Amino acid sequence: MSLNNYSSDQTQGKYRIGAVAKIAGLPVATLRVWERRYGVVTPPKSEGGHRLYSDQEVLKVTLLKSLTLQGHAISTLAEMDISSLQSLLNESRQATQVHAARNVLPAVISLVVVGYGFASRIETQKFTLAFGQASLKVVHVFSDLQDALTSTDLPSTDQASTMLLIHQSTVQPYNAQEILRLQNHLKVSKGLLIYSYASDVVLQTLKEAGLLLRREPVSDADLSDIMQSVLFIDPSRQDAHLSAKTIPARRYSDQVLQRVASISTQVLCECPRHVAELIFQLNSFEKYSADCLNSSKDDAKLHAYLSAVSGTARALFEEALERVAKEEGIDLSDIKTS
Repeated sequence: MSLNNYSSDQTQGKYRIGAVAKIAGLPVATLRVWERRYGVVTPPKSEGGHRLYSDQEVLKVTLLKSLTLQGHAISTLAEMDISSLQSLLNESRQATQVHAARNVLPAVISLVVVGYGFASRIETQKFTLAFGQASLKVVHVFSDLQDALTSTDLPSTDQASTMLLIHQSTVQPYNAQEILRLQNHLKVSKGLLIYSYASDVVLQTLKEAGLLLRREPVSDADLSDIMQSVLFIDPSRQDAHLSAKTIPARRYSDQVLQRVASISTQVLCECPRHVAELIFQLNSFEKYSADCLNSSKDDAKLHAYLSAVSGTARALFEEALERVAKEEGIDLSDIKTS
């Protein structure tokens, strides 16, 4: 489903004008002028005479606000649909970031978002500023998991620079399977789920699949730190040398590492065993750090950083294992995990 085809629950008005203005970050008076003069949105009124805005209308207003901050005139934006506004904002952000970095192209973080309300939050100028040199690019927004799974308009994603962000209030076992199917379908290795209610069994299933989980409420600062940890942007550094680097998924299971570590050393040196043991230890610490990040709001920045560092070190030692195996004539192709 495209950004302009909405399900009924997403088009139902539920936000008053004050809430919309607060989310988008603009005065109520400005929003009223935009409606009256340019017809940017036409929310219906409740029986009490209050305007009630839908999730899509909130997202459109948020996009309009961000684009006007980029220098675009509201008069030229008013009649554009959400998809066109999103594309224009992505282009404007990238151009602005390139100029600010003095012709050094910054990292581009591509986002696939499930949940219009969540997308509205991410598109605010205040939130994107937290990423410094990195440029956020929302490549697609789905209303819900079913919308994403049944869509024939799936984005073409680069696994190395794309995150899947999902907002799901209640996560049932079948929702967990839908999330895993979507993650696999999009070939996105890094995902973040914001939820309100879920059983321990469901959460453990998603954790084991590599998703980061955070229970609501989540502040913008925490959300930014978590996203940056996935992409290994040290939240404490926002200088010109900062680069975004996605942490690769594990290449080898524990069983694979145990097999390598147990290879006879009568002829070969012990490097394969040592490297395999180091990877095993880094796997454990990476998981421990991620669990701390998932379970506690305290010291989120520290746990995000530790998870990122251990994941990056693990990936480097996996590359080292490839090289050692090649030098020692060890065939890893038949024991690699898919």
